[in-house]
Amino acid sequence: MARAIFEYTKTVLKKVSFNVELFCRELKKAVDKLLPYEIDELKIWLQDFTANRPELYASLAIVNPKRRG
Repeated sequence: MARAIFEYTKTVLKKVSFNVELFCRELKKAVDKLLPYEIDELKIWLQDFTANRPELYASLAIVNPKRRG
């Protein structure tokens, strides 16, 4: 079942990639729902997916927050 959520997340993100704000909102929802290892997989997928979409680069900060302290 968890795998289905991960695949569904990718599908949704692909469909909303035309709008940066919507893409980021859906990505935040996904990070809240996915398991830690799925978030790691999502990071890899996002790097590939956003490679030719500079407008979506900001979304990488959602899954790769800068650590402080």
